[in-house]
Amino acid sequence: MPVDLSRYEARAFDRGASRLKEALWLLVSFFLFRLCPLKLSVLKCWVLRRFGAHVGRGVVIKPQVKITFPWRLTLGDHVWLGEEAWVLNLAPVRLDNDVCVSQRVFICAGNHDYRSPAFKLVTEPIRIESGAWLAAGSLVGPGVSVGTHAVLSAGSVATTNLEPYGVYQGNPARLIRKRTIEDSPTGSLS
Repeated sequence: MPVDLSRYEARAFDRGASRLKEALWLLVSFFLFRLCPLKLSVLKCWVLRRFGAHVGRGVVIKPQVKITFPWRLTLGDHVWLGEEAWVLNLAPVRLDNDVCVSQRVFICAGNHDYRSPAFKLVTEPIRIESGAWLAAGSLVGPGVSVGTHAVLSAGSVATTNLEPYGVYQGNPARLIRKRTIEDSPTGSLS
């Protein structure tokens, strides 16, 4: 049977909030998160909490960050969200403490079943564990867990779980080495 997109049905998808709340979020996020050229992290975190997100201390949110549903977002302490990062959290997305999400990272908790003639929507939660780094332009797909202190290299695509302290590269992302974190007295790597 061929794909027939006219059969696609989104009514079964639970958006997690009322249409009014979602519309208000779209308006606020457009002006504060997407258009505002300033970081304003404290204000952005306050707004996210008002819309149901769980946000820790010291979170940094750069300009042009896009968050689809804040009520399905958990940010631990000292999380960084870089310019133009997009969290498409059709399912819950959790970023634990000290996670760095670099510029233009795409965290995507939804996809379509390519075997379905109606292109059925499939959503799965994502977890990024403490100390992980998603480098610029990388993508984390539905259902993926990024282990503690793992690195997803620039432009790489994670479609399966990444083990702790692994450095991953490519599409699909493959383990290329183990991450070692060196402690130096000056606080910088030499």
